[in-house]
Amino acid sequence: MIHRIAELVYPPKCILCRKLLQAGEVDLCAHCRIHGPHCPKPKRKLPFLDSWLALWHYEKEVRASLIRYKFYGKRHYAKGYGRLLAMKVQQECEDGFDLISWVPVSPWRKFRRGYDQVLLLAEALGAELGIQPVQCLQKIRHTPPQSRLKGQAQRRANVLGAYRAVEPERFAGKRILLLDDIITTGATAGECGRVLLTAGAKEVHCAALAAANYNTTSR
Repeated sequence: MIHRIAELVYPPKCILCRKLLQAGEVDLCAHCRIHGPHCPKPKRKLPFLDSWLALWHYEKEVRASLIRYKFYGKRHYAKGYGRLLAMKVQQECEDGFDLISWVPVSPWRKFRRGYDQVLLLAEALGAELGIQPVQCLQKIRHTPPQSRLKGQAQRRANVLGAYRAVEPERFAGKRILLLDDIITTGATAGECGRVLLTAGAKEVHCAALAAANYNTTSR
């Protein structure tokens, strides 16, 4: 009853374009589900990652949706993102993985924002797949946002040494699915992959909500 009342007061909207959802639509409207900027299986390799995938290209409605999610408190988007990403992971992670983890934010950023948006995504994805996420990394140095930096060299330098492994005996010899929200140059995910592999992980695969479209974005 409470859920029905909530839907009357706050009718569900598409998490991308915010259009009211019609009967039978979940998370996305029909237009965004079909015509959204879907990210095909990438050919581009990223350092220290055995493979990676993303749901969408980081542009237009996707960019606006993720900004609302990260900076304007739309944390309930995590459940929809998790459902959609779970389908993508099941389709493309052919060899599977042993555990799910995530790229953590710094304690300062979590305090200021009130939540870790990638942890929420990991919990939502884990719920869909029936897997409890495991914290494998801790951010030990607060860094400026990667979005403010230009070029791969600056971004790699910014995150170098910013993460450390947490209880590496829990993931030694295992294949990790590492979650992130956005992949641009891959510097952050690559640094996390390096730390995990150095600490004993067998493989590190990455899944993100969005990735830069290198057909339209300069390298």
